[in-house]
Parts: sequence; C-alpha cells; structure tokens
Amino acid sequence: MFEQADLKVHGKGMMALARLNTLGHPRIGLIVSKKNVKLAVERNRFKRLVRESVRLRQDRLPAVDIVIMAKRGVQEIDNETLTRQLHGMWKRLQREAPAVSTSPPSHGLTRDT
Repeated sequence: MFEQADLKVHGKGMMALARLNTLGHPRIGLIVSKKNVKLAVERNRFKRLVRESVRLRQDRLPAVDIVIMAKRGVQEIDNETLTRQLHGMWKRLQREAPAVSTSPPSHGLTRDT
C-alpha cells in the first residue's frame, strides 16, 4: 500500500493513502503507533473519530482502500478540528479519485512479450 498508493492526502496530524478497489465501497485501515501517540486513550479516540467520520460519509466516498496514519502531535488536536480535517480529506479523495481511475496504471510493471 505504501509504495502503490494511488492517492496521498495530507491533513494536520495525519496522512491518508488510498488505492482504488473493485468492491464498490470504501474500506478503512488505521495505523496509530505508540511511538507517535503515547496514551492508549488518545489512540482509541483518534481511531473512533476516523471510523465515525467514514461511517457518516461512506455513501459519498469512492471505492478505495484507505489507510490513515496518525502523525506525532495528533493527540493535541481537539475532536472538532480533527473531524473537520477528516471531512476535508474525504472531499479531496472524492475529487481526485475519478481522475486516478481514468488514468493509465502507474505501478511500474512492464509486460514481457
């Protein structure tokens, strides 16, 4: 996923990597390391807010696999700001995913003939 992401969307305290899927709906994965977010309560808060944000907008999100990575300092962002950041990231994914799906694959593989 890290090397083959179709889209990268940065937000304050987090980053989303997305790759198109053929399932017809989005899937979410979360990476919240203890190194970046020390307290379990803060890691769980971040994960809960991301899941809730995706649940509320899943019908508008493109069919992509999304991995959200928490960066250092995300625990200092309040819930309202974090929710706004996520909403902005989802809007950007909605805008950019159709352009990626129509472009030729850029995975760097060549076909031998």
